[in-house]
Amino acid sequence: MESINAKYVSQKISKTRWSPVSYSSLQQPEVFAAGSWDNEDNKISIWSTGNQNNSGLEDGFEGDPQILCEHKHDGDVLDLQFLDHERIVSASSTGAVTIFRHHPNTRTISVLQQWPRAHSYPCDNAPCTAVVCSSPEIVTVGEDGRIVVFRADQEGAVRVIENADSSTIHAVTYLRTTEVLTVNSIGQLKLWDLRQQTSSPSQILSLSGDRAPLHCVDRHPNQQHIVATGGQDGMLCVWDVRQGGTPISLMEAHSAEMWEIHFHPTNPDHLFTCSEDGSLLHWETASHSEMPSFLQGGRNSAVNSHGNRPLSSAWLSGDSGKGRLETTHMLPSQTMSVNSLDVIGQCLVCGTDGEAIFVNRRVPV
Repeated sequence: MESINAKYVSQKISKTRWSPVSYSSLQQPEVFAAGSWDNEDNKISIWSTGNQNNSGLEDGFEGDPQILCEHKHDGDVLDLQFLDHERIVSASSTGAVTIFRHHPNTRTISVLQQWPRAHSYPCDNAPCTAVVCSSPEIVTVGEDGRIVVFRADQEGAVRVIENADSSTIHAVTYLRTTEVLTVNSIGQLKLWDLRQQTSSPSQILSLSGDRAPLHCVDRHPNQQHIVATGGQDGMLCVWDVRQGGTPISLMEAHSAEMWEIHFHPTNPDHLFTCSEDGSLLHWETASHSEMPSFLQGGRNSAVNSHGNRPLSSAWLSGDSGKGRLETTHMLPSQTMSVNSLDVIGQCLVCGTDGEAIFVNRRVPV
């Protein structure tokens, strides 16, 4: 806990995202973007945790986030994703999708491009709930049940799947270059092949029983068939999209809605979740040897659908693997919702309804 810096910002923070860095250089991130919600005037802001602003400060303040610049944002910031290290895409409760550019030299942000009604109902705006980027492509989803594909270098939408869902789509992520996964408010995970000119998903997986709304999704960075989701019931679900059907494992994670879930991008034996219950959890697969669990076989590994060789991840061990998971609370005890998190290298950033941004630069991964 002692390595956490808290910055109180007088705004409820809905999203926090590190500016991308080169994984191959083992560089740690220093700049992140934040978005606000439920405020009279919402903003997106760019922050630094580096030392360029702190040269005169005592050691105790090193790493304390310093604001570099900010820009007004119409509506709540419902998602925020970097397109590259200077361009940031936001999803708004007004239905708009906006590309902002951060100008590091002048410490300013400008609007580069905007699609004002990317998501809408016939007579009203519909919130754009999430975006995912693979430059120059931007995929957005919304409360209107549509999936829209934009390109940063084109004015209009490249592709619209009008009736992708009859319920709210809450989150989207890439599974592969041409495939995206969406989760919705009736406990379904849908796989879409963007090469196909159809408005039907190529696969539907679903929670059983009450089918609580799913709010977040992330895929394993090395093995795209492994997907983790979280939702209204606070459960952590791990899925194998090759096997279809229902989740491989369900774990009680939080006592309220899980808002975001992220595999560590370079060490996916580590997973992070945050929740309305005010907690941020670090999940680690407790390997039984020095070898990373995603390289291990052994008796605890699940068996694939052919029954003849172990699957390559401890996340797919189902109920038998729950004993191999260790969870750690990453924040001091607090009551306000933790809405968003991001992790790169040993650096974690999160934003809360308590009008605070927390940064931890010594995450044990």
